Formats: sequence, C-alpha cells, structure tokens
Amino acid sequence: MAQKKVHLDQETISCSICLDLLKDPVTIPCGHNYCMNCIKTHWDGENEKKIHSCPQCRQTFIPRPVLVKNTMLAVLVEELKKTGLQAASADHCYAGPEDVACDVCTGRKLKAVKSCLMCLVSYCEKHLQPHYDVTPLKKHKLVEPSKKLQENICSRHDEVMKMFCRTDQQCICYLCSTEEHKGHDTVSAAAERTEKQRELELSRQKIQQRIQDREKDVKVLQQEVEAINGSADKAVEHSEKIFKELIRLMEKRSSDVKQQIRSQQETEVSRVKELQEKLEQEITELKRKDAELKQLSHTEDHTQFLHNYPSLSRLSESTDSSSINIRPLRYFEDVTAAVSELRDKLQDILSETWTNISLTVTEVDVLLPQPEPKTRAGFLKYSQEITLDPNTANTCLLLSEGNRKATWSQQQSYSSHPDRFTSCYQVLSRESLTGRCYWEVEWRGKGVSVAVAYKNISRAGDLNECTFGLNDKSWALDCFQNSFTFWFNNIKTPVSGPQSSRVGVYLDHRAGILSFYSVSETMTLLHRVQTTFTQPLHAGLWVYWYNGDTAEFCKLQ
Repeated sequence: MAQKKVHLDQETISCSICLDLLKDPVTIPCGHNYCMNCIKTHWDGENEKKIHSCPQCRQTFIPRPVLVKNTMLAVLVEELKKTGLQAASADHCYAGPEDVACDVCTGRKLKAVKSCLMCLVSYCEKHLQPHYDVTPLKKHKLVEPSKKLQENICSRHDEVMKMFCRTDQQCICYLCSTEEHKGHDTVSAAAERTEKQRELELSRQKIQQRIQDREKDVKVLQQEVEAINGSADKAVEHSEKIFKELIRLMEKRSSDVKQQIRSQQETEVSRVKELQEKLEQEITELKRKDAELKQLSHTEDHTQFLHNYPSLSRLSESTDSSSINIRPLRYFEDVTAAVSELRDKLQDILSETWTNISLTVTEVDVLLPQPEPKTRAGFLKYSQEITLDPNTANTCLLLSEGNRKATWSQQQSYSSHPDRFTSCYQVLSRESLTGRCYWEVEWRGKGVSVAVAYKNISRAGDLNECTFGLNDKSWALDCFQNSFTFWFNNIKTPVSGPQSSRVGVYLDHRAGILSFYSVSETMTLLHRVQTTFTQPLHAGLWVYWYNGDTAEFCKLQ
C-alpha cells in the first residue's frame, strides 16, 4: 500500500502540461495545479482571445487570474525530491505504444496494472483500487493487462462471451446459445477452460516426458561422443605402436642384413687379399728366379753352367688360382634380389591389408539405432539384392534365376568345396549382411526355412551344428503350409500370424534387431529378435525334401 500511495502522490503533484513534478506550484480557481511558468506560457497564448481556460477541465476565467505560489505543494514537492522519488521519470508511469493503457485515465494515460474480465476494462493502480475495496468488485476476475479484452465481446450481440460451443469450437455469448447455436453442445467458458486445462496439463506432462527422454538421448549421445573419441584415441595409439614396432622390425632386419653383408664383405675381401698377397709374393719370387736364370744363360763356362743349372731350374710350388675366373662376378647381387622380393611381397600384403583396414574404418557406424520402419515402403528403402553362393549349396538344391532361387531336386553335379552343406538341404548367400537391410523370400511347397547365419557355421557332421536354428550361429523361421516356428540355439518358439507365401526379413546389424514379417497386402510382424551380432551375417535358405519345393529371394522395386 505504501508503493500505491507513492504513485498517487506523484500523479497529484505532477504538472499536466510538462508531465513533471511541479516547479513553483500554483493553484488556479478551478482547483488544478500547474508549474507557474507552464500555466503562464499557456495563458500567454490565449491573450488574444481574452479568455483563459484550464488545460484539464476547460473551465474559463475572465479576467486572467492572478497566480500565487502554493506553498504547501511546494513543500510536498521538496519532500518528495528528498526521498528520491524524482528519479522515477514520468515515462516509467505513463503508457507507451507497447503498453496497455488505463481505460479510465483522462489526458495522458498511465500504464494499466490489471485488466478485469468482468468489466472488460484495464486499470492503472489508482483506478484499480475499488476492486480491492468494494465488496462486489472483489469477486471480479483480474488478470495481467491485456489489449485483447474486446475479443471477449460478442460482435453480434455486444455481450460478454461467457459460454463455449463445443459443436462449433468457439466462444459465444448467452444470446448466441439461444439463437444460431441453439441445440448445440454448449457449456460455460469456465467449464470448457477446466476441461482444456486438464488436456493442457496432460500435454505438458507429455512434453515434459519427451524433454526428459530427449535429455536422456542427449546424454546417451554425449556418452557416445566420448566413447567414439576414446575408442578412436586408443585405435590411433595402438596403430601407431604397431606401426612403430613394424618399423623397428624392418630397421632391425635392415641392420641385420647390412651387418651380414659387411661381415661377409670383410671375410671375402680378406680371403681375396690373402690370395693376392700370395700371388704377389710368387710373382716376386718368379721375377727373381727369372733374373738368375737369365744371368745363368749368359755364363760362357759350360762346366759352371751345368753345375749351377740344377739348383736354379727348380721352381717353388705355385699358388692355386684356378677358381679365380670360375665364379661369376655377381657377389651380393643375389642379396639385393632377395631383399627386392621381400619388398614386393610386403607391398602386396600391405596393399591387401590396407584395403581391409580402410574398409573397416569407413564401416564404423557411430549413429544411434534408427527406429524400425512402420510400412513396407519404409522397409523397401533398405532393400538388399541377395544371391545364393553355389559353393555352399547342398547337392540336392538346384540354383536358378541368377542364383536367387533354390529348388529341391535330384543330386546335382557340384564340385567338391569346403563351404558346401553336406548334411542339410541348405544354402547361404554370397553377400555378407551388415548395417540395415531388408529382403523378401517367396516360397512354394511343403515348407522352407528362412534364416540368417554366421559364415563359420558348420557345413557337415552333427545336424545340430549345421542346421539353421539348432545352434548359436544361426536364426531361422520355419514356414509350413499352416504354421510358423522360430528356432535359435535349438530352442523352438511357436509363432502366430497370417499365412503367406512371402516372408520379409529386416536386419539392423548394429542394433542387434532381426525381424520376420508375413507379407501380403499388409505386413504383419511374426517374430522379432533383440541380440548382439558378433560377426557379419549371411542370408540362408533351407528347402524341405519334397521334389519341386522352392524358395526364392525376390527382386524388390
């Protein structure tokens, strides 16, 4: 209430001409107050008319009143200035273009602080006071100031619209309910508000739940980002470590080869130099012997010649040099060739391995699992063309239609292959399946099994190890003329659903989802698996042992 009194006092002691606190306040005969200079200026402009009026109430005065300072108001203004109320500018109290103005104020209007839904009027604090003091007015509904109060008035009857027509979904007045809305489902606006408020709260609960769900999703995504970063950092760290080990190994082998070459070089050079020294010694000895023999040949004394000849004619044993010209001059070229061969093999290995590494990196799927499609058109977006691998087909299965169709038949002349199923009438797809994919199988006859399996499923021996669905390496839906059955790890699960000659299979490898659908004019879920796949999967078919039974991977548009 103290704040309300401050606003009232400010309005009372403000000049309606300059809209500021009174300066040298004067009171004219009608009782209104003005700044002395403001009212003088106003009346100076009216001197020609010789009639002077009040700017607020328009009361006229003849002759021009004598202005005397109102000392009481002057004291009050000074007191207000001392309390700091002068800091509250007039613009703070009066309504601007964007504000809701008081409907009761005359002249420049103050800001409205409340709107009354019963009166359909907006009030400033001064004019709102009766709603706090007068008992009947206390029952009125006060709301935040609104510029749309006229929207509550019926344009046809100029009455407050206090009712709601549920038939036409619009607010109406009482007269409307007896005329054009007669016979409609009408209730009070308050009752409809209560109902809509209940729906609003339910909507808010749903929104808040979705907010919580999305916040959880954001948290999961943040954890996924951290997991991706952590995994990538570890992969980079480990890869660098492995490549450094490979580099160190190559450097070690290079050093070993260099050391061996240098050691062998030293040995061979030493051996050659030793032989060279022996030959050079022999040459020196031979030259000396040749000089002695030359000198002997010039001896004229026959007796002396014959006496010395036996000792000079004997030669020392010659160094064996027969192998010098026998070895081809290749020396260490064979080492270079061997190292080159190693380089070529490593290049081939690195090229093949690098392709696998690159594919492994690019196939990393870091997105959250996508929701399973709801319609066949949605599934077809993930359609996968699948062909059968002849090297896996049992010899009683005839493949046709571009290896998309398997038919139980007589023994086929397939060549022996380690991937061939020998104990079961089964065949696997050539394509490995990862990511999200969808395919359909059309079947005819007594029955087939539509399956997925790891590539390392057994091909022979114990039936439990190689038959689709009887082990932990395959999942199978058995389709017979009047029933469906799902098998995994030799556990049988009866499946109910409409019979159909076409079965759809949806796989989300990363999410671990495998779903089987009965496909006709509509799609009906038969069975869904939620697990963790540890390897790429291959689509598989098992065909019953009746001649002519078939199963075919459909071409999907």
